[in-house]
Formats: sequence, C-alpha cells, structure tokens
Amino acid sequence: MPTELEELVEFLGSPNPQIRQIAAANLTVFSSSQPTLFKRQNLQPIKDLKILVLDHPTIAKDALTMLINLSADKQILRFLADDDGFIEILISKISNKKEPNADDIAMLLANLAKADSFSRIISFTRKKADDVSTSTNALNQLLDCFVKGAEGNLNKTANYDYLAYVFADLSKTEEGRKFFTTKQDYDGVIPVTKLLVFTEHMSDIRRRGVAWTIKNVCFDVQSHPMLINEEDDEGANLLPYILLPIMGPEEYPDDESSEMLPDLQLLPPDKRRESDHQIILAHLETILLLTTTREARDKMRKVQVYPIIRECHLGVESEEVREGCDRLVQVLMRGEEGEVNEAEQEAIQRAGVHTLLGQQKRSITEAVEEDDEEDEQIVDILA
Repeated sequence: MPTELEELVEFLGSPNPQIRQIAAANLTVFSSSQPTLFKRQNLQPIKDLKILVLDHPTIAKDALTMLINLSADKQILRFLADDDGFIEILISKISNKKEPNADDIAMLLANLAKADSFSRIISFTRKKADDVSTSTNALNQLLDCFVKGAEGNLNKTANYDYLAYVFADLSKTEEGRKFFTTKQDYDGVIPVTKLLVFTEHMSDIRRRGVAWTIKNVCFDVQSHPMLINEEDDEGANLLPYILLPIMGPEEYPDDESSEMLPDLQLLPPDKRRESDHQIILAHLETILLLTTTREARDKMRKVQVYPIIRECHLGVESEEVREGCDRLVQVLMRGEEGEVNEAEQEAIQRAGVHTLLGQQKRSITEAVEEDDEEDEQIVDILA
C-alpha cells in the first residue's frame, strides 16, 4: 500500500489543476529531505515535474523549487540535464522578458551545469529570443539575459544572477573557454568582456560566478595576449577589472601609483576591498595564471601589480588570501632566472610578505586548482 506521501506524489500528474497545485505546494518541503520519494516508478514524479514547469506560474514555481533541490541527486541530475527538450523549455522561458520564474530557472540551470552532458549547450542552436538576443546560440542568449537583465532591467521580477554559475561551470571545458574568448558573429563582441563589468557588482552571487568564469578562461594560455591587451578593441583589458576588487583605500607612493593602470589611480578614500575572501582568492589565482607568459609578467611588473598585492596581503585577515598573495609575489618579484635580487628581497620583507618554502616547485595550475571546491556547490532551496 502506498503511503500518504507517495499518493500525494502521484497527484503531481493529476489532470485537475487544483489537485496539482495542492500536491506541488505540500511536496516542496520533501524535495530536499526525501529525494527517493520522487524516484518511484522509473522517475515518473520527475517527469511530472518537468511538465509542471509549463503550468500556472504558482505551480511552476513549486515544480522548479523541487527540481532545484532534487538535482542534487546524481541520477536525477543526469535525467534532467540529458533531456534536450527540457533544456529548450527552460531557455525558452528564461529568455521571455515576462517570465515570472526566470530566477528559479536560472538556479535550476546553474545546477544542471554540473552535469558533463550540459556542456553541449555551448553549441545548442534555437530560434532567436525576440527583444533579448539576436543570436541563435543558446549560450549567447543566456549571456545576453545575464548582461541586460542585471538588477531587473530586462525582467522586473528577475536579476539572472545565478546564470553566472552556469558560465563558471561551462568555462571549465575547453569548448567553453573557446566560446568565451572568441568574438561572436552576431554582435562582434568577445563574450568574456561582457562579464568584466560585474567584478564589482552589488550581488555576491554575480561577482562570485563571474570571478570563477574569468579564472577558468585564463587556463587557456593562448588567449592571454588578448586578455591583457588594453591597446585596441581586439583586447579584453582584463587586468583593471580583476585588480580593482582586491584594492582598498590605501594610498601608494607617487613612484608606484603613477605607473599603475589609469583605472587604478586616484581611487576615492572610501574605496572598499572585496568582502568575500573566496572572490579575492579567485582574482589572485587568475593573476597567477596570467603570469604563465613572459609578456604578462613583464606587463604586471611595469604597471605595479606587486604593490597592490602587497597591500592586499596586509589588509585581508585570511590565511588563504595571504598564501595566494605569497604565490604571486614569488613570481612577480623574482628574476626571470628564478632568482630574487637583494633589493627585491628587501621589498618583500618590508611588506611582510614571506616566501613559502618549496612553493616555487609547484606548478601554477596546481596552486590554483587546490582552491576550486567552492564552485562545486549546488543550489538548494529549503522550503
């Protein structure tokens, strides 16, 4: 005999909308605590929830909440992420400026992006999203929603912040990094440059996802010249966007500040450093990745990146951040042959930045990949 809860789950597929609404509202709380309840009869309840996403907005919201929570289960995650038709429904709805549950869909997509199969969305083609994007590429459409929809500017009920986590996961793949560093035909813009302005956004979700995306993109060493290029429209001019968040209200000597990038000079006395230490760490790791090439190392020395790292080390009470600063100092302040001259060593000691023994033997990617656990979290809604 089925239990009362099992009978309630069966009502998710009822032809009566009132019964569906009651079932969805009452089952939401169990989507986190009892996921097996929704795996009965060959995942039939999950199939019903997929359909309910197209139901009345109130029912759809409950269905989306349950799917967000249930996608923490690997079997359910694969079942959802592998369904092209379901992915099409989600993108169609989120790119509708009048969709009341757009942010819930963004959260669900952020979870689905954890599945390996989801990376196919990078080349997923669909019809244009009227008034949102003129591209037929699904990822471009999501990116345009994210950029245009910040702070409710596209859809008054949505901010699309959680799409930043979708981009972060997709940028872990080689195909994803290629997408974010390749100028798109429909608007002539390199996708990663659309994200840079959000490194100092008010939303910590948006800042965090963007920071992870930028860091992942920088694993593509071939793109480094383009990423640090500030001379023309072909470059991303990345450095000021990842350095500004780690800067505080410190004042620098004239011989240092005068050589810094223009956007980093003469900051106001109330300038605040990024409050999330994991985001600071992500930016430090991005800079570390960029030091892979001699061109980038020389540029960072020229524009006085070291003093910025020095002050970050002094101003942030986080052992992880300080270790991240240490790794960067070792690269920036040593000679190209792996030796640090006496003047450089004195500068390091004056700043209170101490070299970690044996750190120079570790690869840059090892140092960065150690700190990637944070971006593996899955979104969960507790009703």
